[in-house]
Amino acid sequence: MLERSQCILRPVGRDDLDKLLEWRNVERIRAFMYTDHIISPEEHAAWFERLGTNDTARTLIFEVDGRPLGVVNVTSIDRRNGTCHWGFYIGEADAPRGSGTALGYLGLDHIFGTLGIRKVIGEAFAFNEASIAFHRRLGFSQEGHFVQHVLKNGSYHDILSFALFREQWEAHKQNFTPFKPEAGNQ
Repeated sequence: MLERSQCILRPVGRDDLDKLLEWRNVERIRAFMYTDHIISPEEHAAWFERLGTNDTARTLIFEVDGRPLGVVNVTSIDRRNGTCHWGFYIGEADAPRGSGTALGYLGLDHIFGTLGIRKVIGEAFAFNEASIAFHRRLGFSQEGHFVQHVLKNGSYHDILSFALFREQWEAHKQNFTPFKPEAGNQ
């Protein structure tokens, strides 16, 4: 289990682009993405430039002990309705145990706290059992099932939609922490 003081989320920067491109093009990550082609450096640079002018999206780097390990993407931020979508992944194959859960915890705290969102929506391919379990572990409820929704490898695949409200997260996280208890709080 990680200590809270070891883990941070921070905005993506230009210095992160090479690492992000490397992660995004790894098969174990691409296999679960809607867009699963090899991304070129030019396409990646254009995405980063658009991100800088897009007030409906945020990309955050998850670090443990100063080492970048993963990403939280917040997209479709709708201030009027208080909603957004999120996506995430651990890019480093040798990330410490518990890194994914810590990433999710910090990501949700950022979305609900810093961004002031009231409802987060996540999606996963129906074959992505790890992502489905992850959403449920974080307190999400399934809201939808889109049949034959996304073309991947020549076949259409089902997508499951999950949602978590701020109030649910606040209640859920009282009994859920991915971090070691701090000294004196044991």
